[in-house]
Amino acid sequence: MKMENAAEEKIDIRSMTLDELTDFSVNTLGWQKYRAGQLYRWMHVRLAGSFDEMTELSKSMRAQLAQTCRLVSHKMVRRYVSKIDGTAKYLFGLDDGNVIESVLMRYRYGLSVCISSQVGCRMGCRFCASTIGGLVRNLTASEMLDEIYQIQKDVGQRVSNVVVMGTGEPFDNFDNVIRMIRILSGPDGLNISQRSITVSTCGIVPGIRDFADLGLQVTLAISLHASNDADRQRLMPVARRYSLTELLDACHYYQEKTGKRLSFEYSLVSGANDSEASARELAGLLKGFDCHVNLIPVNPVEETGMRQPQAQTVSRFKSVLEKNGINVTIRREMGRDISAACGQLRKKYMSSQLSVGED
Repeated sequence: MKMENAAEEKIDIRSMTLDELTDFSVNTLGWQKYRAGQLYRWMHVRLAGSFDEMTELSKSMRAQLAQTCRLVSHKMVRRYVSKIDGTAKYLFGLDDGNVIESVLMRYRYGLSVCISSQVGCRMGCRFCASTIGGLVRNLTASEMLDEIYQIQKDVGQRVSNVVVMGTGEPFDNFDNVIRMIRILSGPDGLNISQRSITVSTCGIVPGIRDFADLGLQVTLAISLHASNDADRQRLMPVARRYSLTELLDACHYYQEKTGKRLSFEYSLVSGANDSEASARELAGLLKGFDCHVNLIPVNPVEETGMRQPQAQTVSRFKSVLEKNGINVTIRREMGRDISAACGQLRKKYMSSQLSVGED
């Protein structure tokens, strides 16, 4: 459980499951077994930001933890709240100087948090700000968890839903994401139902199959974004490795293994994938799937040069899918006044820091 880039060899204790923590507490620290439960609750229920806060543990025990372990606890670098809909965008500083972003969205059913799974991204999707600058490193389970914990502490309300749709490709950081889900949904932690967790992938076929084999009740969202291989390859480099046939075969496998409904994400880019012909082709592609299509008018990103389609184009696309029996909605745009789209705020912050450094 060590940080991938940690300068000091301390154990990343917040990434441990309760069983692992119990074994570590008894066999390495020499504690009584029940102490592991106390420590786990301080980290994952009371959301302690330091060992000093854990007052159920003696001073000597806290000193022992500080000497051998590290407790991931992000520093809030920026927080922006939308004047339009109350969406909040957070920039968190990591121990190694990197920054990541997370989003809090307020719905009638409760609070939903969108978290990042990597610092940067190497997938290269042409319409996405997250991938500008490439991949820096994976996030640990504890770093992903603390995005949620810091937001819950900040707003003083329970988070009810988590979506792993922020910066990064979750299946490019598979093991850490699965570890995070198990801790997050476990009865001894925040106990967020797996049915209230969504993981989004751009189409890593082996990851989809491995995910299906785990038997989790998590919702899987597939970033499709095109209705044929040629268009998809122009928008998403991953499509050069995995064809739509391979991707949809993996999706069928997922449904056979889990019985769960799939969600397909489709970012509409003006002139690239938003025609009525594309909509008809998409409907044919998804025929026979128990699925929902989420249409996302693309967020304008200066570097990409890609534009949102006009509203009537989006409506026509939706109408074609509906006429072909596809369940479809248009994603409600949230937090546009605070750059709430994936990667935008981090990119602006990093650019501003670079400019300061050059002065």
